[in-house]
Amino acid sequence: MRPFQLTRTLPEDATGAALRADVLHGLTSTPKSLPPKWFYDARGSELFEEITRLPDYYPTRAEREILTDRAAEIAAATGAHTLVELGSGSSEKTRLLLDVLPAPLTYIPVDVSESALTGAAEGLLAERPGLLVHALIADFTRVLELPRTPGPRLVAFLGGTIGNLLPDERAEFLTSVRKLMEHGDSLLIGTDLVKEESVLVRAYDDPTGVTAAFNKNVLSVIDRELGADFDLDDFSHVALWNREEEWIEMRLRARRDVTVKIPELDLVVSFAEGEELRTEVSAKFREQGVRAELGAAGFVPSRWWTDAAGRFALSLATAG
Repeated sequence: MRPFQLTRTLPEDATGAALRADVLHGLTSTPKSLPPKWFYDARGSELFEEITRLPDYYPTRAEREILTDRAAEIAAATGAHTLVELGSGSSEKTRLLLDVLPAPLTYIPVDVSESALTGAAEGLLAERPGLLVHALIADFTRVLELPRTPGPRLVAFLGGTIGNLLPDERAEFLTSVRKLMEHGDSLLIGTDLVKEESVLVRAYDDPTGVTAAFNKNVLSVIDRELGADFDLDDFSHVALWNREEEWIEMRLRARRDVTVKIPELDLVVSFAEGEELRTEVSAKFREQGVRAELGAAGFVPSRWWTDAAGRFALSLATAG
C-alpha cells in the first residue's frame, strides 16, 4: 500500500456551488446569516492562526494542553490503529495523538482543502516513515464513507468546531458520525466550556482588530468568488454572548444603509443602517449537556478531561 493516498469525494465545483447556495440562502433570509466555514480561504486561515496566538484567545492553547497531558491515556483507552480526523486542516495538534497510538497506524484526514491535506501529509510522512495516510477531500457535515482500515478506529473532531453547529445540526452530525463507526471504535471531541461572559467576549473581540479582520474576510471571499461589491469599511465587527443559548455570536453590523450587488447570483442585497449579518455561532458547553448529546446519538461517554483552568474539555466516547 502506498504511504499516501488522496481520494476526492466532492465534485470539482462542490465548494463553489456550496458557496453560491449558502450566500443566496443566507442573504435573502431574515435575519441574514452565513455559515462560518467561508472565513477560511488562504487569508482567513492566516488570520485565524494569528487569533490562536492572541493572549485572550485560549481555546487552542487549552486543548493542546489537554492533548499533551492526556494523549497517552487516550491511546491506551482506545487502542486505535486508525485515526480519523474531521476538519483536519494543518493536522498540527494531531501529531500529539500520532506520537502515541500503536503501530501499524493509518491516518485519515478529512478536509475540503486538497492543498491543506497534501501539505499536512507530506510533513507527517517525512517525520513518520511508517505512517499510512489516506486523505479524503470531503465535507464532514455531509454523508461520509471511510476507506477500510485496521480497527479499532478513533474519530477525532477537535478545536471546538462542533460549537459552530446549531443544536439540531449537532444532533444530525453526531448521529451521522456514529453510523460511520463500528462497535469498539471511539470518538474524541473538543468542546469549549461555559465561563464568565467577559472572558468569552474578549476571546472573540480582541483590541488589535485581528478577529474583526477575520470576521470581515467572509465579505472578501464573496467579493472575489461571486463578483460582489461589498466594502469592508461599511461594516463593524460585533461579538456578543447569548446567555439563553449559551453561545457567542459574531456579527457584521452595517454602519450605514448599504446596497450590495452580487452578479454571480443576479442578486441585490440591501442592509439598513445597524442591520446585522450573523457570521458565526460558537456554542459553549457543560459536561452534562455534552454527555446527553453524545448519548442521544448512540455513543457511550467514557472519559472527560479539561485543562488545568477548566476552560476547555475533551470527551472520549465509544460507539454503543
